[in-house]
Amino acid sequence: MEPVSILTAIAFSILGSAMGLFTGLVPGIHVNTLASMLVVASPGISAALQGALPESQIPTDVCCMIMSASVVHSYVDFVPSVFIGAPDADTAVSVLPGHRMLLDGRGMAAVRSAAIGSLIGCSAAILLAVPMQYVMMTGASDILDQVTKAVLILVVGILMYNEYRKNQLLFGAIAFLLSGAMGYAVMELPIPSDGLFGEGTLLMPMLTGLFGLPTMLMSSDGAKFPRQPDKEKDPVGIVPGLKGVLMGSVAGWFPGITSTVGATVSATILPDRTPERFISTVASIGTVTSVLSLVTLSVSGSGRSGTVIAIGDILGDSIRGIMTEPFLLLLVSAAVGSALGYALTIWSGRMMASFVERLRQDLLNKAVIAFLIIMVLLTTGFWGMVIMVASLLIGFIPVSCEDGKTVLCGCLMLPAIIM
Repeated sequence: MEPVSILTAIAFSILGSAMGLFTGLVPGIHVNTLASMLVVASPGISAALQGALPESQIPTDVCCMIMSASVVHSYVDFVPSVFIGAPDADTAVSVLPGHRMLLDGRGMAAVRSAAIGSLIGCSAAILLAVPMQYVMMTGASDILDQVTKAVLILVVGILMYNEYRKNQLLFGAIAFLLSGAMGYAVMELPIPSDGLFGEGTLLMPMLTGLFGLPTMLMSSDGAKFPRQPDKEKDPVGIVPGLKGVLMGSVAGWFPGITSTVGATVSATILPDRTPERFISTVASIGTVTSVLSLVTLSVSGSGRSGTVIAIGDILGDSIRGIMTEPFLLLLVSAAVGSALGYALTIWSGRMMASFVERLRQDLLNKAVIAFLIIMVLLTTGFWGMVIMVASLLIGFIPVSCEDGKTVLCGCLMLPAIIM
């Protein structure tokens, strides 16, 4: 690789990191939406930069922007998850332990736990990317493809066993099936999702209804939030992050196994004693998945996330193969995003902590609920509201049973099994 190629990749990665900070902090605006916009804008960017950069380099630089945005998003999206309870697919189940830590005055400990887990996960994923690429290209990918559904069914079995141990098997199974049916409807049925800004994704109202709104609606305390000091510099250590690396390597290949599902499976086998350890594992898995999905793309040509699919659309076959230049530059971009993502997560966490300390809990919850309803209407229209309300009714099932919300990940797992 030429030094100029590396430097331009770093420059575009810094720009992408700023975009990832925005998408990570603003509920309802996912990095996948940004990636789709950059795919559409890629020809225009190439035309604008013609002469300033080698024409063959510009598509890779645009993809570096997407990659760093994805990595930073995977760091920063824990901040709104902890402080305002607004989830996406990677942070959904961490809303409850994060909210509990917030009410105990340990919101920054939750944020730092997530940042540490993501840092460990991303660092390990970058180191493992090329060896895993080689292993997959020497026959392992075909074996994994053949056992995909069996692995997903096994994971569902572990989740149901977890419900059985808590004497909640019946309601857990009902919540899993209903959320799975909702997920299938959102992903497969031709439900309109046109909002003010064009066609949006119905995943946002579904995940908000299943995971975010029940927690906020049940929190009606009018007291102010406790102070959120940032005095625990390392609340978790490296072990939860390393557990996330193991599960993230699985989640990066098999569809439907999100970071929250992987963390729950990990916690079932090797129990986490504290909420911050669980959050750190979830964060590690999410970041590992965002990086190792590149391996899947380079081996099979298919993506496991919207950002990687966008990268595949832009680069085509140029990323296929072992240690191609675009693949290595994307790993550089992931490293830049990881370094900036860690710092930006701590910074944005402190900003959010100082903000919530001055608010009453019920007023913040009402403001966030109103904001999320407006975002659903603007991005997905009337049918997005219908999906959110229906998902809310399902989301109250584990809440009413005082059960965990992991079973609601059926919204992603069941469609992956039956499709």
